[in-house]
Amino acid sequence: MTSPLMMNAVVVAALMLTIWIGSIVRRNASIVDAFWGAGFVLIAWTTYGIADLPQRSLLLPVLTTIWGVRLSLFLAWRNWWLPEDYRYKSMRDKHGSRFWLVSLLTVFVLQGLVMWIVSLPLQTSGPMIGGSTGLVVVGVLLWLIGILFESVGDWQLARFRSVPSNKGAVLDRGLWRYTRHPNYFGDFCVWWGLFVVSLQHGAPAWSAVGPVLMAVLLMKFSGVALLEKRLGKSKPDYAEYVAATSAFFPLLRRKRRK
Repeated sequence: MTSPLMMNAVVVAALMLTIWIGSIVRRNASIVDAFWGAGFVLIAWTTYGIADLPQRSLLLPVLTTIWGVRLSLFLAWRNWWLPEDYRYKSMRDKHGSRFWLVSLLTVFVLQGLVMWIVSLPLQTSGPMIGGSTGLVVVGVLLWLIGILFESVGDWQLARFRSVPSNKGAVLDRGLWRYTRHPNYFGDFCVWWGLFVVSLQHGAPAWSAVGPVLMAVLLMKFSGVALLEKRLGKSKPDYAEYVAATSAFFPLLRRKRRK
């Protein structure tokens, strides 16, 4: 029997190689973002098929599909016809004719590796364990909180940006009043929710390395830290927003100091 971990490594490699070729044709490495959620969907269903799991174990791939399809469709709608993201453009300007190789290794291979590690709870799960379903209930509740914060946060930001007079302004209403990054917090909850559900499906505790890696990336590297560095330079009122609003976990706004 083929190991889901090995098969998914092949599947992810094939997916990222295909997207990389597409990025060369379009001269736009940003297209990788639209396939981020879809990659996890592919992993979830590959695992389900290889492990030959019963229908009562459909919960994990279904939850992953709802999250992944929504995210990929949203990012494709938001970014597909825009110019290349500034992160990739600066890399292209820096490396010139070598960008095709640099992007393969530092964008596509790296994201594929991260995708494979983050999805470890999905890949190591099996049939649902009988008895108490408490873990499933807790996991699904976490997932619901996450999908709510992520989808509503994205919708509120898209609506805010669609108003021309808001250009350069800071969104501090709705979910954005309680956390500066409700979409990232939502992602965090979704993956911890999937991990908790996976425990009920026999996933080992060490597979927590997946959501831990996602949390570290969201809070310290590619998520909050990277975005806030840019926003602090481009939005004059952002410092005031930072002083009053929680960076990640939703909290009541802090009172301004006089």
